Amino acid sequence: MMTRAFELDASDPLSDYRQRFTLPDGVIYLDGNSLGALPTATPAAMARVVENEWGEGLIRSWNDADWFEMGGRIGAKIAPLIGAQPDEVIACDTVSVNLFKLISAALAMRPGRKVILSEPGNFPTDIYMIEGLERQGLAVQRLASRGRITEALDDDVALLMLTHAHYKTGELFDMAAMTKAAHDAGALVLWDLSHSTGAMPVDLNGVDADFATGCGYKYLCGGPGAPAFAYVAERHHAGLAQPLTGWFGHARPFAFSDEYEAAPGIEQLQCGTSPILGLAALEVGVDLIAEIGVDRLYAKSQALSEFFLECMAAHGMSLELVSPSQSDERGSQLSFRHENAYGLCQALIARGVIGDFRDPDILRLGFAPAYLRFEDMAEAARHLAEVFAGEEWRREEFNRRAAVT
Repeated sequence: MMTRAFELDASDPLSDYRQRFTLPDGVIYLDGNSLGALPTATPAAMARVVENEWGEGLIRSWNDADWFEMGGRIGAKIAPLIGAQPDEVIACDTVSVNLFKLISAALAMRPGRKVILSEPGNFPTDIYMIEGLERQGLAVQRLASRGRITEALDDDVALLMLTHAHYKTGELFDMAAMTKAAHDAGALVLWDLSHSTGAMPVDLNGVDADFATGCGYKYLCGGPGAPAFAYVAERHHAGLAQPLTGWFGHARPFAFSDEYEAAPGIEQLQCGTSPILGLAALEVGVDLIAEIGVDRLYAKSQALSEFFLECMAAHGMSLELVSPSQSDERGSQLSFRHENAYGLCQALIARGVIGDFRDPDILRLGFAPAYLRFEDMAEAARHLAEVFAGEEWRREEFNRRAAVT
């Protein structure tokens, strides 16, 4: 398989981009779907902001370095990656905070309806945000399995909130079909794009989506805790009313008025002062992913995952695949079920193959195509086969749970 891997790498049109990322020697990094690798240009960009813009420009940099417009500028760069217009996206806050804002906005747009519909097993923060609003008497949570979601859409549903690529399995929703079903029932739709943005094509305008959010630290390589983004379709801007009326969402924040006046359009999705250092790192990652191109990235990620499965088969591996078997039905990951998945993951990490574990029994391997090689796939499969052959996952040190898994 390694000979085949070398042939595939030699013909890979994205191979030169690997050198644009910092990757430790001896490490095969299969967790870019949790934290993207560091772009080589990020430290210098951060140093410029810290040393020049902050250190020398001081507070003048809000104007001179255009800090004030940074969230909108980066949002406009993210927009083409998700099929949106530049004035429909803004980089701000976290996914959790943006979910709260957008759920609340949707409820206000559908008076008389209080049900937020999602699926059990959605990413926890998505469900927790519904629960928080429910505890305040502002919303009612309803969960329906994937095959029953359309049946659960009725006159009480204000918002259908789904994750495009499931965080645990990578299974994709048909965004166009689900959005249409919700609209036919009079509901709005909010898409969590955390495991899609920068990894695969998304066309929010094309499917007539209402709202979306996604994080900046996975495939956009913005660094740990990077700011997220929020999308609101332009047709909703006039009626948009988000609940976190912080001063950066004000139409004229430096008027210092006692009365809140929402900024026009997507700008009102901002809340507190923009996190300039985080945005500076995020912008480097967004620029790099945009340069490579989402279509090319997705094509390579599909090829990587398919080749990894071929390599596993060549080693006689038969782990239970819980991701869809068809590459066009999943995001840029493969997830496997094993009763000792945690120990298995730790044994691989000890060998320099970094994936992650998702409770209770999932080994999750991410395929970030911007910097992974087919050689990495062959090597990772070899390590996995050797871990199994030696039952390394049984060792005590690999079964002591850390705080972050």
